[in-house]
Amino acid sequence: MSAGPAGRGQGRKQPWGNVRPFSIKTKLGALVVVSVLITTGLSVIAVHTKTELRFITVFSMIATLLITQFVAHSLTAPLDDMNAVARSISHGDYTRRVRESRRDELGDLAQTINVMADELEAQDRQRKELVANVSHELRTPIAGLRAVLENIVDGVTEADPETMRTALKQTERLGRLVETLLDLSRLDNGVVPLRKRRFEVWPYLSGVLKEANMVASARASMASGSGGHTRTDVHLHLDVSPPELAAHADPERIHQVVANLIDNAVKHSPPHGRVTVRARQGAEPESLELEVLDEGPGIPRTEWHRVFERFNRGNVNRPHGPGSDGGTGLGLAIARWAVDLHGGRIGVAESERGCRILITLPGPSSVPS
Repeated sequence: MSAGPAGRGQGRKQPWGNVRPFSIKTKLGALVVVSVLITTGLSVIAVHTKTELRFITVFSMIATLLITQFVAHSLTAPLDDMNAVARSISHGDYTRRVRESRRDELGDLAQTINVMADELEAQDRQRKELVANVSHELRTPIAGLRAVLENIVDGVTEADPETMRTALKQTERLGRLVETLLDLSRLDNGVVPLRKRRFEVWPYLSGVLKEANMVASARASMASGSGGHTRTDVHLHLDVSPPELAAHADPERIHQVVANLIDNAVKHSPPHGRVTVRARQGAEPESLELEVLDEGPGIPRTEWHRVFERFNRGNVNRPHGPGSDGGTGLGLAIARWAVDLHGGRIGVAESERGCRILITLPGPSSVPS
């Protein structure tokens, strides 16, 4: 939320736009006016004092050149600074910034360069975090699978059902990670088309919750630390009103949204907590408002703009309940991507207890932006 990238560049002062009391055009115009006034003034003085015209010409040229040099230096000095910062950015140093003390077009350009540097720095940090997260996630299942297979090959253990179940567990971990990375790739490339259709909300969400319970039970029985929750003590509750509520969206993408939000809510729930999925009619026909509420510690308001950023795993005490390793920090980013595809909105909303995520999906008459 974004939230995503959402939050980068916020808090910076906005460019001056058309309000430039000291714009470059104004300065150049003033330079021409001053040069003309100096020449005219010296000519008048020459007429009254009977000074030779050649002296007046020399004095006018010297005065004009001095003023021009002063104005030119004030214009080229910030360009040199920007050039140095741009060169540093091209070499991978995103820490340098341009001074933003001017109130003209060059001041706007300095702000733009600094915003660009902020974005590049954030992207570079995300790239490094991606490599670190993927390396960490891949290392454990690969090492476990290799150990199992080596033991079988060396004759240390037999290929009995229990041993093969352990190998299957590690293979499933790899499969889930690859699926997440594929979702991330689709997110970046925007190559996923929407297949929107009308569907009944109650049976659809009931199936999503049932599948979430089944997946959690399967993971818990295999004690898999895949990044998905393995908790079976959290109760999932569905609240759809009216019961015949219908929506028009891509069921597969909405399944991603709800499943990721449930997974995140369960991770943060207290023992024997309750996660509620609530669906209501939106403002337009066949539009939909979805809420996912948990009873966990909640999200500080200062973190609301960051919860949908990639690799954000929360910033609260004991953010993950028992049976969770925190995940890759991509679930909520993928949920925001799927909602954005529909032209909808997703965000953290006010709640008396725990965390409340609110999703608004437009009806079929709305065209996603």
